[in-house]
Amino acid sequence: MPAFSGKYYYTLDPKGRIIIPAPFREIISSNYNAKLFIVNALFDKCLHIFPQEEWNRFEEKVRQLPGMLEEVRFLKRRVIASAQEVELDKQGRILIPATHREDAGLDSDIVIVGQIDKIELWDRKEWDSVVDPARVDRKAVEEKLAAYGL
Repeated sequence: MPAFSGKYYYTLDPKGRIIIPAPFREIISSNYNAKLFIVNALFDKCLHIFPQEEWNRFEEKVRQLPGMLEEVRFLKRRVIASAQEVELDKQGRILIPATHREDAGLDSDIVIVGQIDKIELWDRKEWDSVVDPARVDRKAVEEKLAAYGL
């Protein structure tokens, strides 16, 4: 199955809609139905947009977790509770709910980022800060990724 990859710079329109990049729309229309789920990220200040089938896989994994664990309860409260179904309109846009825009600090300039099985949506300034190489211990990251065989 094709993976979501790449990053795209856009702006939110006055109604809070974004255009899903054409390469992502192609993946969605060819491999998934048009239903998408938008949720808050667990720890990062961004939103995740899942095609319905990927969201269903994620939900199934969560169902298998022991519900009494504090981290599982946090995951359910932060991510599952924020899940909202959205659909692409005829122009390839989705409406980002106001509460989600507020939670992710989305203003006007945004970045849409492919993450293999989902799409991330970031405020441009937050994205630039998160991917700043000065924030990362490059050697430690390289060693950890090498341990995974990358």
